[in-house]
This record gives sequence, C-alpha cells and structure tokens, in this order.
Amino acid sequence: MDSTSPEPSLYTVKAVFILDNDGNRLLSKYYDPELYPSMKEQKTFEKNVFNKTHKADNEIAFLEGMTIVYKSSIDLFFYVVGSAQENELMLMSVLNCLFDSLSHILRVILESDPQQVLQKVNYRADENPLTEQSVAQVLQSAKEQIKWSILK
Repeated sequence: MDSTSPEPSLYTVKAVFILDNDGNRLLSKYYDPELYPSMKEQKTFEKNVFNKTHKADNEIAFLEGMTIVYKSSIDLFFYVVGSAQENELMLMSVLNCLFDSLSHILRVILESDPQQVLQKVNYRADENPLTEQSVAQVLQSAKEQIKWSILK
C-alpha cells in the first residue's frame, strides 16, 4: 500500500452541526472523537467554518484539512464535515437527508389545525379514540407516528 494514501476509517461523516444566523451552535454531533476532543476546540472550528461560509453562495468549503458541505435556510446553517479525501456527493446526500427530514418535521409542528396534524402523522382515531386518552398519551402517540413516518 502507498504510504501517502489515507488510513481507512469508518468515520465517513466526521461531524454534523447546525448554527444560527450569528454562528452560535444550536446542535452538534462529532462522530470522530479524535477530530476536536474538547468543546472549546469544537466551537472554535464551528466559528471558523461559519466565518468562511455564511456570506458565500457555494455549497462546499475546505478548511483545516476537512471537506465541509453546507446549506442555509432563512437563519439556520446546516453543516456536514468529512475528511479531505471524502466524496463530496456522499456528504451532500447526508446533508440533504438531514435538511429535508427537519423540514418535514417542522411543517407538522407548525400546522395549526389539529385534524391536519393527526392526518400527517397517520393517527388512527378508530384504534384509539381521543376521548379515551390523556393529552400525554396523544402527544406520545403523535411523536411515535412522526418517528416512524420519518424512518419509512
């Protein structure tokens, strides 16, 4: 094997994070424990990524030896990080899945008509009449239905 080839790794996606319009962390998950082991290092990296990408119209960036694909929506920035050798299309498919899944979930949450919410989460009123359930049971059932509809 060539000494310049990268070491094989199971960490295709090194990190996923969502930042607000000011570059503050809303959500992050680092899958490679060696990438940025401390919270301070992670936040510094995220700030550097945000500063490089928040005004750009591109979908890909290279920073600190990492391939970063990103997408913005109104005031949120979604990022998926991989190694420099990682296939950008693979990273972009992860980003699109994350972005589309959250968009679908938030559309259900923003619905104001309860019948529409029940319909969107495939609630079966004939199996469990609403009058015989507590609010907590209805919410738990709706949550489970949303989870299953996402996994389909």
